[in-house]
Amino acid sequence: MKDISTSIEKVDAHVKSSGATPYISDLHIDGMLHAKTVRSPHPKAQIVSRQYPSLPDGYYIIDHTDIPGVNFIKIIFEDWPVFAVDQVEHYMEPIALVIGPDKDIVADLVEHVQIEYEPLTPEFDFTNSVIHYHFDKGNIQKAKEESDRTITISYETPYQEQLYIEPQGMIGYYDAGQVTLVGSIQCPYYVKNAVISILDCDNDYVRVKQATVGGAFGGKEEFPSLIACQLAVAIHKLQQPISLIYEREEDMHVTTKRHPAKITLEAYVKDQDIIGMKSIVGIDGGAYIGLSGVVLSRALIASTGAYTIHHLDVTGDVFKTNTVPNGAFRGFGAPQMLFAIEMFIHHVAKEIGIDPLVLRQQHLAKQHDKTSTNGTFRDPIIMPEMLEKILQESNYTDKVKHYETSNAFCGIGMSWFLHGCGFTGSGEATHIKAVVELDKNEADEVTILIAAVDMGQGVKTTMRKLVATILDIPIEQVIYNHPDTNYVPDSGPTVASRTMMIVGGLVARAARKMKEAWQPHTAQHTTEHFQQPKYIQWDEETFTGDAYPAYSWGINVVEVAVDKRTYEVSVLEEWNIYDVGKAIDEQIILGQADGGQLQGLGYGYMEKMTHKDGIIQHKNVTDYIIPTTVDTPIMHNYLMDNPYPLGPYGAKGAGELTLVGGAPAVALAIENAIHKRITKIPVTPEYIMELMQDE
Repeated sequence: MKDISTSIEKVDAHVKSSGATPYISDLHIDGMLHAKTVRSPHPKAQIVSRQYPSLPDGYYIIDHTDIPGVNFIKIIFEDWPVFAVDQVEHYMEPIALVIGPDKDIVADLVEHVQIEYEPLTPEFDFTNSVIHYHFDKGNIQKAKEESDRTITISYETPYQEQLYIEPQGMIGYYDAGQVTLVGSIQCPYYVKNAVISILDCDNDYVRVKQATVGGAFGGKEEFPSLIACQLAVAIHKLQQPISLIYEREEDMHVTTKRHPAKITLEAYVKDQDIIGMKSIVGIDGGAYIGLSGVVLSRALIASTGAYTIHHLDVTGDVFKTNTVPNGAFRGFGAPQMLFAIEMFIHHVAKEIGIDPLVLRQQHLAKQHDKTSTNGTFRDPIIMPEMLEKILQESNYTDKVKHYETSNAFCGIGMSWFLHGCGFTGSGEATHIKAVVELDKNEADEVTILIAAVDMGQGVKTTMRKLVATILDIPIEQVIYNHPDTNYVPDSGPTVASRTMMIVGGLVARAARKMKEAWQPHTAQHTTEHFQQPKYIQWDEETFTGDAYPAYSWGINVVEVAVDKRTYEVSVLEEWNIYDVGKAIDEQIILGQADGGQLQGLGYGYMEKMTHKDGIIQHKNVTDYIIPTTVDTPIMHNYLMDNPYPLGPYGAKGAGELTLVGGAPAVALAIENAIHKRITKIPVTPEYIMELMQDE
């Protein structure tokens, strides 16, 4: 059999590269109305009264009074209203929709909505904890007592904007007794369930169809449910087609972002070794909790990174502030934590006078070691072989010593990392309960019925390739259409690097079952349900057990030059190596590696986003700077096979892994160049100037 990793041309390569693919704002329905959101001008205020303008014929205003069900987005906590009622908790919080056929008239009507507010005192600091978690491992008190030195350092990470190419948007219509929504989304069933809740309706009343997604990176995980609920309330009432499409500035002002974080790590050191560690993690959830509790939990679980530390005390809080709610973003809490732990290991090594590479090797996790939550690393860990390869290719050891004593303002940095694959703990078994189906017609064409969205690993290509390979039929005989909840079962959301490992694993099992029962020119159907591996035991209350069924691993090495006059950073070259189990298509994974790395590097040294009095200050791609082609270094990406027994052909998670190590690697490279300790990102020229002071 041909190696599954051997690349094929992406099935949508031509239509996407030619610009022929229609995205959500390209779709049109005859008679479609346009909606625009009435938003709060205050970060926190009481709504005293509201007065709507007289509306021309064919124009409407929809607000909380039109909601048949509960006025909350169905996520985990019921705290995030679809429309504000009597109080607003963040700047530009939605209050109502103005809807009509002419966009200019709609915009003018929005300006004439009169709402009287009584401003309240907003909170922007990390003071109001709304979620608190704690767990420990080993005996931290004993480690503390036996240590001969304590080292404490605090780190800070900022907002990061997903900056998907295509802003958020959705259209909808009423047809055949159904409210149908079409959107640029990651999770069709998240949207459907949220809409059912707000309309208080039967399951069959709501249909969700996925449009081609122009980038997401987590930003289209939970936020589209808010747009969908607003639009669904309007369509339910008016029974007319309506679009709600954001412009870039509105999108950047109001959509979820990566949580800013403050992390303090404390190492208990004995005989030049870390014998215990305390982690205190705080993340800014914004005005509503949303997914922040889950983001925090993943950050805490990643508190030891790629290392084994026997005694731990881990604490974390989600703080509510009167700022835009933060949410899912590629890596989901891990990038913040991995930046902190990678910098800390390096800084502790420097403090106690040993080579950081040696300290890393002393603590590198090995197969059968206990994880931070007392689970077990069950599968082989091939980081030593990966390290040998990356050291050889990058000449890291010689370069780091040279730059340490050089005044060249050049540096090299290295990060080691892991990423848990799939949902945390028992999430797949207790919450998601994924189902996939394969359907074969009499022409022997096989349709893949899943809710997974084509993004990241490009399921339109990889899932078809997987099925075609197992069934030994041409890929043209395998059909994958955009998910439509009228036809596909709930295989779960397109998140957490689970699509190929979990959904692909079920699809592979269904394909093998179909192959065994294959009857030419006969309609056949197979269904597979997720079954949790019996060895996965997880206690959500105590954070104890196996947080993930498998882990992907990686090492990044980044080399930089810093301008001595302007302190601008140039990333010169990069070497990256990953264990993603087995690539279902090598070129697609390498493409993810290129993109993930640039996003990780940008997070580390370039992408600066702040708020002032709750108002995001960076609202377009002119003032929010991300790496472009001219900032892209020479990249050397390597994949090493380490098949996971339960993944299709051994595949594990890949999408998030390629981002999470970028920030610490570039920050350590800059630290190596300027010979100053770095404790926060992004490492901008202004921050370097502060560090250099009068030098």
